[in-house]
Amino acid sequence: MGTSLSALVEAQEYGSIDSLVAAIPYAELIGVEGMQLGSELIFKLPRNPDNIGNPSLPAIHGGVIGGFMEVVAMLEVLYETKVTTLPKVVDFSIDYIRAGRDQDTFARAEVVRRGRNVVNVSISAWQTSEDTPIANARAHFLIKPVSAVSPLSG
Repeated sequence: MGTSLSALVEAQEYGSIDSLVAAIPYAELIGVEGMQLGSELIFKLPRNPDNIGNPSLPAIHGGVIGGFMEVVAMLEVLYETKVTTLPKVVDFSIDYIRAGRDQDTFARAEVVRRGRNVVNVSISAWQTSEDTPIANARAHFLIKPVSAVSPLSG
């Protein structure tokens, strides 16, 4: 991935959600948008006909929903932990609750537990109301501790 250290640091220090999204090519590909509400991040997957998996409903492809939620979790880890390298997925588990209709989808992630090398994240995705999620997920990411990141040499 073409993630630059400066883009991650800028995003984390100045709250630039767009810079964080730009650090993950798949997030840009599917059109993820982020917004900050107080200290929380909310992410949006805009309606896109290319994301439809079942045209007869129509419903968003489950892989797109899962990918969106994984990206949201990674973005939350980057934002909350201030690590300067992309986290690596160790485990990702998703529970699909209802069909994701052909409309905007939203997600929020929360760092549940942070160890020195592993972060546990909970993710929820919804469309019309956060109280009626379309999917819930759990993820574990391997991170490099900030003290283990070597400074750039010039």
